[in-house]
Amino acid sequence: MDPAPLRQLLVERTIATMEELKVALATQVDMTVFRRLRELNYRSSYSHRGKYYTLDETAEFDDLGLWSFRAVWFSRHGTLLKTCEVLVEEAEAGYATDELENVLHVGVKDPLRKLALEGRIFREKIDGRFVHFAADSSVRSRQHRARHVWEAQPRDLPFGAGLRVVPDELQAAIVLFFSLLDERQRRLYAGLESMKLGHGGDRRIAELLGLDPGTVARGRTQLLTQDVDRERVRREGGGRPPAEKKRRK
Repeated sequence: MDPAPLRQLLVERTIATMEELKVALATQVDMTVFRRLRELNYRSSYSHRGKYYTLDETAEFDDLGLWSFRAVWFSRHGTLLKTCEVLVEEAEAGYATDELENVLHVGVKDPLRKLALEGRIFREKIDGRFVHFAADSSVRSRQHRARHVWEAQPRDLPFGAGLRVVPDELQAAIVLFFSLLDERQRRLYAGLESMKLGHGGDRRIAELLGLDPGTVARGRTQLLTQDVDRERVRREGGGRPPAEKKRRK
């Protein structure tokens, strides 16, 4: 059976339900539709109980691997369970349940509980709520340090990876303060502000301060790993050479 009718429908409508796809193929058998869909590289939604389908080539996934159309959400990572696992593993500071729900726009309590029970992620109670971290201990250690930075921020700020917003006045203050720092301090300060923003922070701070995202990422990594030489402000060999003392006559 030719999958062309499915492709035409999905190109025209962007997303479609199984019933609509069966009509396009003139079949009542779900498996027949799935066979043809596999020839087209498709995605099923992780929201709406997987009711909707789209083509990979249509989806415009963001930095988190997510894409929505008319409030229907799809993930590059596949199912909601797998998406939760990947996002927790890649999170700068882990995710509390409500934070991840804000990102994914669906309830995630059950998937997170299942992942924790299976040992695929690690969760612990912090300030009365469960926060989820990567199962890998080295990654989890970095996430813990970043979480402490985030928790130190005022509670009225939008919280959660990729959800923090920097007001215009604060942006101006950040740029001004940044201009007063030396090279090393700028890199570390940019890394600190990136951690506060969460996912995508490196790029956003780099754009704001005119830096390379790699520089911001290096500063952030140095802070998280505490790889900072407190005795040295400038790079070795940098700065003005010391003036020779005048000899007493």
